[in-house]
This record gives sequence, C-alpha cells and structure tokens, in this order.
Amino acid sequence: MAEQAADLPFIDVRTIPPRERHPRIFAMVDALAAGESFLIINDHDPRPLHYQLQAEYPAQFTWTYLEAGPEVWRVQLGREVAA
Repeated sequence: MAEQAADLPFIDVRTIPPRERHPRIFAMVDALAAGESFLIINDHDPRPLHYQLQAEYPAQFTWTYLEAGPEVWRVQLGREVAA
C-alpha cells in the first residue's frame, strides 16, 4: 500500500503553522474529485480532523491510516465514488 500512496499528492502539516492546517486541508478536500485521494502527514494522530470531516462531509470520504506513529502519522484521505 505504501508504494501506491507514494504517487499521491500530500500535505505535510508538520511544516504549517497550526492555525493554517485545517483550512489548507479542507481546501484540498474541496478540490478532490470522486475517487481521488491525498496524504496527510502529521506528528500526532489527526483524529480530531477526522471527526470534523465526518461532521462536515458525512459519508463522503475514506480515511485510511498508512502509518500510525509514534513519531509520524500518514493518513490517506479520499473522496468516495458515488454509487
């Protein structure tokens, strides 16, 4: 799965000021077409972001942990394909 994820666009939020992180991620989310995805790289579990996405976009996205710490978390975030 890591090889598949290597070609995806990504956002490394460790390099972004905290107040800018969610707005930048949500801009990437809004730009996703059905079936597309990108990676989020962080220094902690981005679970609060996951909850926020579920509230804003119910049942529209996939959330797959590719790496779960303890120093780096990598999550593949994708837009669901409409059935």
